[in-house]
Amino acid sequence: MGSEMRTAAFQVVQKLQDEGYQAVFAGGCVRDQLLGLTPKDYDVATSATPHEVIQFFPNAVTVGAHFGVVLVKVQGCAIEIATFRTDGSYADGRKPESVTFATIDEDASRRDFTINGLFYDPITDKLLDFVGGQKDLEVRTLRAIGNAQERFAEDHLRLLRAVRFATRFEFEIAEETWEALEAFAPDISRISPERIRDELDRIWVHPNRVLGFDLLVKSGLMLAIFPEILKLQGCEQPPQWHPEGDVFVHTRIMLDMLPDEASLPLVLSVLFHDIGKPVTYSFDKLNDRIRFNGHDRVGADMTESILRRLRYSNEVIEDTVVAVANHMVFKDVQKMRVAKLKRFMARHTFADELELHRVDCGSSHGMLDNHTFLKEKAEEFANEPLIPAPLVGGHDLMALGWGAGPPLGQLLREIQTRQLEGTLKTSEDALAWVKSEGEGFLAAQID
Repeated sequence: MGSEMRTAAFQVVQKLQDEGYQAVFAGGCVRDQLLGLTPKDYDVATSATPHEVIQFFPNAVTVGAHFGVVLVKVQGCAIEIATFRTDGSYADGRKPESVTFATIDEDASRRDFTINGLFYDPITDKLLDFVGGQKDLEVRTLRAIGNAQERFAEDHLRLLRAVRFATRFEFEIAEETWEALEAFAPDISRISPERIRDELDRIWVHPNRVLGFDLLVKSGLMLAIFPEILKLQGCEQPPQWHPEGDVFVHTRIMLDMLPDEASLPLVLSVLFHDIGKPVTYSFDKLNDRIRFNGHDRVGADMTESILRRLRYSNEVIEDTVVAVANHMVFKDVQKMRVAKLKRFMARHTFADELELHRVDCGSSHGMLDNHTFLKEKAEEFANEPLIPAPLVGGHDLMALGWGAGPPLGQLLREIQTRQLEGTLKTSEDALAWVKSEGEGFLAAQID
């Protein structure tokens, strides 16, 4: 798709240049090409106004007319075309109140970081660098264009973008840019939760997520976004189980242990699995040890609140909260009945939860016996579904005279339990059990 999109963008540039306008590739695609990466998309910047662009591309759609942006489709690829511009004041700390069409060098000067302020003419194969971006790419430095404080004052989201780019490319943040980032970090709260969430997510799912985590903490952005995480600092743990240190250190080590390709709920569950420890901390003088009674339940509630604060989807919230709520259950898996174990392993979140358990243990006491047990059980159970098709259904039991209601549900669950454990294998077995032992089973539940 990358080559197809580049070809489409090339045709857009060629058309605009043929019509007498200046047109170039702009921003991230130029940066990525110079870094030897395949751009995910190609943006075109031009001296043509939106009105003029639409004349040359009748199928064009104005997606940001106020900012001089037009979207065109060429050979099935969407290419964004923006007119060279300068920006007016940023009263809301996010978007300019007005724009003025300008020259290419003026357009470069209003962008965020030097590595994103580069242009490339694919027709003449010429790089256009008005801001020193090429040198910063070579020395692997992230630097704000012009006055760093002005750039962050204009658009506070650039604070998180700085961390994201430094994380993605493993670049050092220039001293003056870093100082401005620290100064403006509290202002990130003026940005919408959705925008903050989207930038953070791109940090969390990147293999260098620990670098991003560290930069968020050191800059003050973590304090502004997730103050709960900083409360993990200094929260001591039982040394016999956590020789690595406090909860903050433990959490950071876990992040570092995750595989490169980790799902978003998995990363979030690592971040928040022990978020309830500071508020549940107690010291058991009788046994001379630290305890965090109920921190899994409290942490699940806190996690849901935090994720709702950043407007996460219900799916992400539910998967993350389930992992946080269940992370202490893994210590009991070897004691579980087969039916309970199979139900536990059949949940769609289990793979992520198992990985959470692995890094939780690996970053602390190092005992992976439960992890090994579950991996072996997964192989043992691999030849058939963990939860097979039911032997009987509600209608089958009602045909025997059972009425609808909770007792019917109890019977069906017990039949499934016995099916999972192998004591009931056919529908005939299940119906025979109900006829002979159903009433006695329900009576025993009441007692």
